[in-house]
Amino acid sequence: MSKTIFLAGSTGAIGQVLSKLLVANGWKVYGMTRSKEKIAMLQEMCVEPVVLDVYDAELLKDKLAIIKPDVVIHQLTDLPYALNADEMTAALERNARLRTEGTKNLVDAAVNAGCKRIIAQSISFIYDDAPIPHTEEDALLPLSHPVYGETAEGVRNLEKQVIESGIEGIVLRYGLLYGPRTGFNEPIVPASVHVEAAAKATEIAVTKGVTGIYNVTEAHESISCEKAINTFGWDENWRVN
Repeated sequence: MSKTIFLAGSTGAIGQVLSKLLVANGWKVYGMTRSKEKIAMLQEMCVEPVVLDVYDAELLKDKLAIIKPDVVIHQLTDLPYALNADEMTAALERNARLRTEGTKNLVDAAVNAGCKRIIAQSISFIYDDAPIPHTEEDALLPLSHPVYGETAEGVRNLEKQVIESGIEGIVLRYGLLYGPRTGFNEPIVPASVHVEAAAKATEIAVTKGVTGIYNVTEAHESISCEKAINTFGWDENWRVN
């Protein structure tokens, strides 16, 4: 039986943890990176490097048609380390494009390759005002929001593309990440999530759950993660060691 995964964002904070979990579970992992300098890192993790840009839609489609992954995982972001405030305005614009155009290219390539499931990273901290705890059915911030409107629109676009892809689509709305390689040693806002616990949720979602959206954050009165806990048996306290 084939057990092949194409992981976009394989060298990121979540991607590095996730790659090792998947390899340990017997998956053949193809890790996408834009940088040839990161080939050695991927090889050290026993991941097959695939050097390409998500915006090169035709090359991406061709590569996935050859690999024929069972699962495609979308962990791509374009944000500065520790969310450096001086860089965030431009980064939010880049990230919104990644969630729209980049997601479209990944979804199209996954469908074309006969992929069975696609899992995508989203965020849980842009809910619009509503009674708490927020559940996955609650509305996100409107496009008119002065700071995060474009971000929320990008998230809506990503989630719609994944859920309506025609294959099994799972969206994981992570809390703000902290832990190794994130720039934050501790939670800086309520309902954050440790990067290793987030990676574990993604690893579980490879084989469990059904098409849908799932909040993945640490317990807090502002948000409900019961759906992820009940569906995946996910534990917010899970760590590598």
